[in-house]
Amino acid sequence: MTVHFIGAGPGAPDLITVRGLRLIEACPVCLYAGSLVPAEIVKAAPEGARVRDTAPMTLDEIIAEMRAAHAVGKDVARVHSGDPSLYGAIAEQMRRLDALAIPYDVTPGVPAFAAAAAALQKELTVPEICQTVILTRTAMKSSKMPEGEELSTLGRSGATLAIHLSVRNIPHIQRELVPLPAYGEDCPAVIAYRVGWPDEAFIHGTLGDIHKKARAAKLTRTALIFVGRALGAEDFIDSKLYDAGHVHVLRPKRKAAAS
Repeated sequence: MTVHFIGAGPGAPDLITVRGLRLIEACPVCLYAGSLVPAEIVKAAPEGARVRDTAPMTLDEIIAEMRAAHAVGKDVARVHSGDPSLYGAIAEQMRRLDALAIPYDVTPGVPAFAAAAAALQKELTVPEICQTVILTRTAMKSSKMPEGEELSTLGRSGATLAIHLSVRNIPHIQRELVPLPAYGEDCPAVIAYRVGWPDEAFIHGTLGDIHKKARAAKLTRTALIFVGRALGAEDFIDSKLYDAGHVHVLRPKRKAAAS
């Protein structure tokens, strides 16, 4: 018996991995985060499977389901949105399973930031503009941010920021980033709402006006905020990857043609 933590992707049912879908199809127990995982994905569970939405459940109740499945030797598909390694709350579940000697594994999924960048047709790392992406969030009602991970500290890098769980905290984001030289009020910002779902939407603006636009759209949850100069980059150099003058082991220097 194994508990399979599965990343279901950001929303579109066809963005789940082949491995993840096959595990759901094979497991007689399926526990899924119903507020963020499409019902179409868990419909793939086998006929007669025990399928439970964990959105209204506590951690103790979720673990109890896993213990009950373990007792009768039934594999569990534990389905999370996006990639479970990011804000998936799987660490606390795995800690409980370790204590109970219940085996588990993890299948990655497409994270929301990657799906959003694809939908926006943006590369988040642009030569000589930005070569770093920081995935972070801000503290509201959830656990506080560790010391040293304040936006004002992270922002000194000038990286492309993918800020999760913070669409109701944009004024704080502005206060932290606008004074920094790498950002400022004119820095491009994008809010990606419900990426991969039928009502997917993107709000384009700047760090200075994105809060006003978010309020006008009445967005309060399920959104990711991008901030960074790479989002608006147009006049940048080509990378060295395919440069004819850049020699490497897979593209060695070519001999001059014989005259």
